[in-house]
Amino acid sequence: MIHVVFQPADAEVLKKAFELEPSMSGELLTVRDDFAVGPINDIYREEGISRRNEWWKEVLREGDFEGSVESGEVNDAQVVQTIIDRLRNEPNEVLWIWAAQNKHDVSGYYWLISQFKEFQGRIFLLYLNNLPFINEKGSIFYPENLFEIPAREFLKARRLARPVTLSEFEIDPDEWSRLQAEDKGVRILEGGKKLVQFDYDYYDEDLRKFIGKDWQKASRIIQQFLNKNKQTTGDAFLLWRLKQIITAGGYDVQGTIRNMKEFEVKAMASQETVDA
Repeated sequence: MIHVVFQPADAEVLKKAFELEPSMSGELLTVRDDFAVGPINDIYREEGISRRNEWWKEVLREGDFEGSVESGEVNDAQVVQTIIDRLRNEPNEVLWIWAAQNKHDVSGYYWLISQFKEFQGRIFLLYLNNLPFINEKGSIFYPENLFEIPAREFLKARRLARPVTLSEFEIDPDEWSRLQAEDKGVRILEGGKKLVQFDYDYYDEDLRKFIGKDWQKASRIIQQFLNKNKQTTGDAFLLWRLKQIITAGGYDVQGTIRNMKEFEVKAMASQETVDA
């Protein structure tokens, strides 16, 4: 059995579930790219892959995660090839795709599923959307991410595994192709598996609200956004957008505009702001 998740933190909690129930265990792989942001047009062709890599290099340039693209630490194409080789060489092998109801997991699912149609009947989906679980305090909650779920709860969640249907193998890749053709930069989950897209500046207006009249490190601005905003995304993308906002003018900066802890930002005196 092969398991795939879309965040490293998800993999850690799933490992703990395997310890509780060894019959669940198998090779655990992680798709690490965040397909909820960035260009996805022609994503399976060399040109599209190169375009996305160059975009990520620009986003990460002179930031906390600079060099991540070149380091090869994210190699999702190899993850897919590993799965394909196993499924082709071992006729009884199956793949379980674990996803929660968030744009990151759903975007990753769409990217992934389009590459496994030949294995219909051996690909299983555990989409934990809008389902109640019991947290460590014994209260019912509705997780947005797999890593929020206690390991013991995965023992119940495994019963939800179902084969990806032939209809889904037709419809979902078509939906992903539609999203690729729109060529937008930000994907938001509306519900179920429905993604809608916006331009790269989608988060900018809300991000500006956390730039106050007093000096704050970029890291604090981003953390407040992540803690308080309804729609969030990765901190690397937010740091890139914050730099774009600063470049557009209207804000004072001190320090070197690189890593998020190396510079501070505040609104100019004439700029109307909302204190975070």
